[in-house]
Amino acid sequence: MAGVTSGPQPALLDRVQDGVLTLTLNRPDKLNALDNAMIDALHAALAYYAPREDVAVVILTGAGERAFAAGADIAQLRDRKRSDALRGINATLFDRVARFPAPTIAAVRGFALGGGCELALACDLRVAGRSAKFGQPETGLGIMASAGATFRLAQLVGLGRARELLYTGRLVEAEEALRIGLVTQVVEDADVGAAALQMAQMIARNDPLATRLTKLALAQVADATAGPAAQTFANVVQAVLFESPEKIKRMDAFLARKKRP
Repeated sequence: MAGVTSGPQPALLDRVQDGVLTLTLNRPDKLNALDNAMIDALHAALAYYAPREDVAVVILTGAGERAFAAGADIAQLRDRKRSDALRGINATLFDRVARFPAPTIAAVRGFALGGGCELALACDLRVAGRSAKFGQPETGLGIMASAGATFRLAQLVGLGRARELLYTGRLVEAEEALRIGLVTQVVEDADVGAAALQMAQMIARNDPLATRLTKLALAQVADATAGPAAQTFANVVQAVLFESPEKIKRMDAFLARKKRP
């Protein structure tokens, strides 16, 4: 696809085979952190492939062994202002993932943190390797998980568990993620791609129209329990936090720690 796989280091790799579209976040040296270029590439890919009838299922994964996506790029996030929060930069993308016409599967190895975890939550299904670690550490950085975790996480694991995970920011390893309903399946790291593909092929064998309409019907339930109102409220709260002195202090400290040898 033009604009996605072009350039010496494309932010996103895309491939369609036998009805399965695989999108690979491609910043392994940065743990596939979601920077502006990657967000733009994902928007472009999703817009391009959404109308295509030869795409029955989407697998979303990360390049390298260490991370699905280790969150937003903190250097860029630090400089975002109130107006950026109200635009819902990540939230708009993840909503596009959630509303993609065909089913989506997140294939997760390593870290899925912050925005990376919210991206996985926006997918319909999640296959995790044993190295997978999920978490929403935003409150430790002076902000909140505002791109869907406040309602999608609760829908998956229940409100009580979602409160605990969002308040503490602790990491959830693969086996616990399976136990609490955060992921669908746990396999060895080397088998994550094959397990996600096997699931995708099972879905792709069914009638595409029936599957897409089933997804649309299920979306009505999700919107009824949270939906746009919850996202709008999260954007407004994040707008306040994005310009707080504590956010700047905490993100500066995080970036300083990263620079240490």
